[in-house]
Amino acid sequence: MSWQEGFSLFIAQVRATPTLEWIAIIAATAEVLLAKANKVLLYPAGIISTLIYTYIFLQPNTKLYADAILNVYYFVMSIYGWVLWTKRNSGQPLAISKANSKDVFLIILLSLGGWAILYFMLTWLFPAVIPGYTPSDIALWDAFISSTAWVGMWLLARRKIENWIVLNISNLVAIPIYMNKGMPFTAALTLFLFIVAIFGYFEWKKQIQPSLA
Repeated sequence: MSWQEGFSLFIAQVRATPTLEWIAIIAATAEVLLAKANKVLLYPAGIISTLIYTYIFLQPNTKLYADAILNVYYFVMSIYGWVLWTKRNSGQPLAISKANSKDVFLIILLSLGGWAILYFMLTWLFPAVIPGYTPSDIALWDAFISSTAWVGMWLLARRKIENWIVLNISNLVAIPIYMNKGMPFTAALTLFLFIVAIFGYFEWKKQIQPSLA
């Protein structure tokens, strides 16, 4: 493919990407940059992005049902995180910290347990109870992306530095999935989030209190 053909394909994909998806991409980009900067405004941006992506993932040509459920969870966690980040404890905001051994156990348990539960819901429960439900053709990976992202958002709300690691596991799997679903710019956004998360991890590491580092 020549660069002219590649550029023409890029322009065609830009035009084919719905306006709503562009708004969600911009809001999600703002969210991760604000998270990297440790700014509470990441949550309003996240709320806008999650509401739009919930709608997009439920569309018949997408059918990323676990991702839709994930974004509903994101919405709830954005409210929770917003409250938690602004709540002051003894006059101080919630500090960045590392996960302890109990947290690590919960990270693994919730990631694997959530993966199994979501996969069961997508492939067995929903087809049995929802008329007209058509299972996703990549339910296993859809469930994995969502379960790890759920845990990552929980860690982000608690300002645990490991949130960046868990979210990047989710991002790494999500990139080819979005490409497969004809969402190249959401895939590009996810790659961008993956890169920013690496820098976010080291940025947060600098801010951890010396006694916790």
